[in-house]
Amino acid sequence: MNNMHIATIAVIAANILVSLKGFKDSHFFDRYKFGIGAIRAGQKERMLTSGFLHVDIAHLFFNMFTLYFFADVVIAWFGPAKFIIIYFISLLAGSLLALFFHKDEPYYSAVGASGAVTGILYAAILLQPNDSLGIMFIPIPIPAYILGIGYLLYSIYGMKSRIGNIGHTAHFGGAIGGYVTTLLFMPSLLQSDTVMVLLLAVPIILLFILEKLGKI
Repeated sequence: MNNMHIATIAVIAANILVSLKGFKDSHFFDRYKFGIGAIRAGQKERMLTSGFLHVDIAHLFFNMFTLYFFADVVIAWFGPAKFIIIYFISLLAGSLLALFFHKDEPYYSAVGASGAVTGILYAAILLQPNDSLGIMFIPIPIPAYILGIGYLLYSIYGMKSRIGNIGHTAHFGGAIGGYVTTLLFMPSLLQSDTVMVLLLAVPIILLFILEKLGKI
């Protein structure tokens, strides 16, 4: 904890406190989770509050553990204020994409910081694409940009096939939020690292092509 920036600690603490409240209070959980029907009825705040609720301790731990590893990269480049902005834009982008893709499913619901965390992860990858990352069950480190592209391609597959009880759409929307906001904060990447910027955009472009073709 001593090495974590206060901004990271604050975000993790907020997630823990709200999630613990949700674990103990099912009415609170149901009132603030992401729900298509409720959001379309006017409860827009759910698009934000749902990002601080989690299903269980394992869900909460995995999201906060991932955030712990990538938050410092974004803070080192942009500072804590822009880190927080990227976090919340990614959270909302995840909710917006989920709303777009599931708008005709009134009973669709979701919770979790995954969209926001994926946005921070994708921002970190865009900033340091050649970093090597280790993954469980894979014995050799993988370049960050390969992981980022592969993860989004898997998310497209997950959205199409509805794999597991996972909010693939929110993950993908969060990545879009992190990607776009990072480029807004550092447009020089478009010139200094053009190839990597374009490579990381490939899954995003592919998603919307598939949506236009009615394939997803």
